[in-house]
Amino acid sequence: MTKVAVRCSICLLGAGLLLVAGCLSGIRPALPHSDVSGLLFSPTSTDFYWERAVMVLNRNHFQVARESRLEGIIETQYRAGSGILEPWHSDSVGLASRVESTLQSIRRRVTVSVQPGDSGKTLLSVRVDKELEDVPGLAANYEGGATFPESTVMSRDLSQVVGQTGESRWVSIGRDRKLEQQLISEIRYRRLP
Repeated sequence: MTKVAVRCSICLLGAGLLLVAGCLSGIRPALPHSDVSGLLFSPTSTDFYWERAVMVLNRNHFQVARESRLEGIIETQYRAGSGILEPWHSDSVGLASRVESTLQSIRRRVTVSVQPGDSGKTLLSVRVDKELEDVPGLAANYEGGATFPESTVMSRDLSQVVGQTGESRWVSIGRDRKLEQQLISEIRYRRLP
């Protein structure tokens, strides 16, 4: 091979690696996972774990919608599930969840509860609710769909139609246990700034 061919091969290999890596600064190290649905700690550490839970939610791009220390609850806003082309977002745990979020409109909401537990300890539990979008009827989201609908005779109505015809409905598809375990592990083990 000539020097030019070798240089071109190295450049193509480097560009391919950059394309695969994207802007991902590094893969998060695996944290120990447990099947426990909560975290027990002493009541004197409640403020510490409360702040850690809020930091972990913010780090995972869940915006806190409601936070009440008196009720012992933190609720986030709904967040659209990240797909295959968003490896830097960690709300879709595992390849199957990423493929599902890529092919379907999925959203998640996190609820963190801090309540008195057994034997004088405090229990921090995480619940992640997952929902699937159910669009009523056809969505006119193709070129000319709003201007020339296929199902009606052409009319002289000049009002512009934007978006889909009806409001979206969301159907609950249960809990996201893998994300729950990841969030609990991050609250328990991860070093945070």
